[in-house]
Amino acid sequence: MNPKVGVQLWSVRDALQADFAGTLAALADMGFDGVEFYGNEFGPYGSKPLALKAYLESIGLVSAGAHVSAEALEPDQLAQTLAFHQQLGSPALVVGMDKRAWNKKGVYELSRLLNAAAQGSRDSGIQIGYHNHDKEFRSFKDSTFWDVLAENTLDEVVLQLDVGWATYADVDAVAYVQKYPGRTFSTHYKVHKPPFSLNKRPFVGEGDTDWPALLDANLTDGGTAWLLVEQEAYPDDMTPLETVATSLQGLQALLAAHENTE
Repeated sequence: MNPKVGVQLWSVRDALQADFAGTLAALADMGFDGVEFYGNEFGPYGSKPLALKAYLESIGLVSAGAHVSAEALEPDQLAQTLAFHQQLGSPALVVGMDKRAWNKKGVYELSRLLNAAAQGSRDSGIQIGYHNHDKEFRSFKDSTFWDVLAENTLDEVVLQLDVGWATYADVDAVAYVQKYPGRTFSTHYKVHKPPFSLNKRPFVGEGDTDWPALLDANLTDGGTAWLLVEQEAYPDDMTPLETVATSLQGLQALLAAHENTE
């Protein structure tokens, strides 16, 4: 089965601030299956996860997970974090960024935190993970910080690969999905557009990524349940919602092409 298609809500953060419910409805109308939350941005539902889940269901969406801080997974906060997202129906909680991930001592400390949180969340049905930027691919221990993090965490810890940042760091995103089988529960499909680059549109399906090979790796090796569009560049006076729609169309074309080759 093909994974579901979602969107990281950071992509449309300004629209959410202006009209939380309306923006979610617009994303549903585009054809997304779910949304990945970030931080504590839940609009008027900050203390009402069941009501938020009900609203999502009313417009045809579900929670695809959330980016959380490492602090939210610390022992004194983990139970509260899990309780909220159990009610919301989030399948995974991913640390969006932590500077320890590219620190020689910190990467081991972060690995221990992720392992403890993963063990503590087993009864909840929620997976715990980490999301890369480019710095995690700096050289360390004859490999990279990302590899050290992967090798020092339990197999159940999600390695949420951000394809845009991986490509920007000049590493092979496809190879990394294949290197850690079954650990890519969700993947950020994104083109990270370097500043001042010319003739490079920041949309899924374009740029330097081998998208068909990536999708095949997600389906064959990654154990990927969610493909998540993330949009951080808005060219040609396009609104964030318009750019997200363009990347969704690119991803849908990839999925259709893959189905036609089966």
